[in-house]
Amino acid sequence: MTTIKRDVKYLNRDFSDFRERLIQFSKTYFPNTYNDFSPSSPGMMIIEQSSYVGDVLGFYLDNQFQENFIQFAQQTNNVYELAYMLGYKPKTTGIAQSTIDVYQQLPSKDVGGVMVPDYDYALTINENTTISSNTGGDIDFLLQDKIDFSISSSQDPTEISVYQISGNTPQYYLLKKSRKAISSTISTTSFNFTDPTQFTTINLEDSNIVKVLDIIDSDGNVWYEVDHLGQEMVYQKTKNTNVNDPNNFENEGEVPYLLKLKKSQRRFATRFTSDKTLQIQFGSGTSSDNDEEIIPNPNNVGLGLTFEQSKLTSAYSPTNFLYTDTYGIAPSNTTLAVRYLTGGGVTSNVSSNTLINLNTSNTNFNNINLNPTTSNYIFNSLSSNNVDAASGGRGGDSIEEIRQNTLASVASQQRSVTAEDYLVRSLSMPSEYGAISKAFIEQPKLTDDQVSTIETLNLYCLTKDVNGYLTQPSSTLKQNLRTYLSQNRIIGDNIEIRDAFIINFTLNFEIIVLPEYNNNEVLLNCVTSLQEHFNIDKWQINQPIFLRDLYTNLDKIEGVQTIKDIKLNNKAGTSSGYSQYSYDFDGATQNRVLYPSLDPSIFELKFPQTDIKGKVVPL
Repeated sequence: MTTIKRDVKYLNRDFSDFRERLIQFSKTYFPNTYNDFSPSSPGMMIIEQSSYVGDVLGFYLDNQFQENFIQFAQQTNNVYELAYMLGYKPKTTGIAQSTIDVYQQLPSKDVGGVMVPDYDYALTINENTTISSNTGGDIDFLLQDKIDFSISSSQDPTEISVYQISGNTPQYYLLKKSRKAISSTISTTSFNFTDPTQFTTINLEDSNIVKVLDIIDSDGNVWYEVDHLGQEMVYQKTKNTNVNDPNNFENEGEVPYLLKLKKSQRRFATRFTSDKTLQIQFGSGTSSDNDEEIIPNPNNVGLGLTFEQSKLTSAYSPTNFLYTDTYGIAPSNTTLAVRYLTGGGVTSNVSSNTLINLNTSNTNFNNINLNPTTSNYIFNSLSSNNVDAASGGRGGDSIEEIRQNTLASVASQQRSVTAEDYLVRSLSMPSEYGAISKAFIEQPKLTDDQVSTIETLNLYCLTKDVNGYLTQPSSTLKQNLRTYLSQNRIIGDNIEIRDAFIINFTLNFEIIVLPEYNNNEVLLNCVTSLQEHFNIDKWQINQPIFLRDLYTNLDKIEGVQTIKDIKLNNKAGTSSGYSQYSYDFDGATQNRVLYPSLDPSIFELKFPQTDIKGKVVPL
């Protein structure tokens, strides 16, 4: 039997194209079999049903293909999965930070005819002590480090002033120490395990989870968080005390913490899902596995041991002498106590002078043999305050932010080489250290007689305040960022963190409305379109304003006949809630483009509800 070759075309993708192609196919190859192509014929019913199926299948194939790429994926769950696959961890919340001043009084005592503070009454406040805001809304901050008023050093200075004088004799002194605090609350839960299960997973379903603080099993063993379960070496931060390290204890003032590298089989990895649930995953091995450690000890390599002789031809990486095939152990026959932090959000950017409610339950005297009356007075003198407003709090990553941060993270490959690498890393700083909302990086401009001996980069940053408005980051947030960038910084690079300038403005426009349309309705739609256009999340530092885009946006509004005029005016003045910086809009506008200043700056339409004013004028 002779096989007839059919002319099959593959360019048809939608219902109408399938329908037309099937009709032509029938007319070409089955002219005598069927020729009734009227809309109500049985043959057209079959053709249209086939076209419907082809269109639906084509749509879902295209959709599934699209969802495999972070650049084009639209489904939230897929975006999260692709982000983790490419090495970026989306943030579900951003916590605020602030510097807290803590005060206590001390009685005076006579030492050799000189009145000095009596440090027997010095108080100690443990880390993670809660300080609440007096603004309402249940916003708590945690002290990041312990406060010991009996100690003063270059790294932890104590400010001392006379608080009360009787005659010419000091009666009480006032001591002040400063500490960083983050907008978080510690929550605790526990999970029971019996038989070990490979890669077992537990879920934390609380809201606004920042991170896991620690996991300790019922035997007192600590479980360490790692970026991935194949990571055996973990960093351990310990207090620099005589017990932990007697050799370095004398340097406690300059080095308050010791950073040690250790191997641990008890480890876990975390990830947030699209529904904001935090998943905690453990390894696949058990403590009784004999093959858990393939290369037991790098010190044994080449020593002539029988076991090692068989491995002398193997290539060893100096960064991976210790290796296991179990990716850590799975918990079994134990209970894990999980402590984690919750909090953050824009509302955590509390104003200055509001963090005054210090929880004293974790406070005690260093001495116990004290006068009860005096000690009670001293204990009640304890107080706190934040001179500067908290900053860095924000909501979680949007889908578009996850997409862009992932692409940038892939390009940087967890190292900072180019200026763009530092930019990406600054925007990817873990939320417990604060959040940078806008960033811009450039090399400083040198004059002809200047020669740069090192690679210097200026990083300009902005964050958001409690109301979601742009503000310059606090010194605490910049210090955290500086420390975070140093981890991946090339040794010859020097990063200067600076404040970007904020330029506020108002917008006035005039339009002519078509006669058959309601003026107020058209005007409202125009204002809404401009508010969306100037949404601060869409704007970056040093981004110009193209006036033609504003005309185009308004021209698309149904009912608009003509745009008569659009005028942007600088708005400055801290008393009115605006930035202090004035800017010459007329001088900076060329060819219908408003350019930012030479110093990195950003245009912010701060109050869109009042700063956009429209007017309908007659033809």
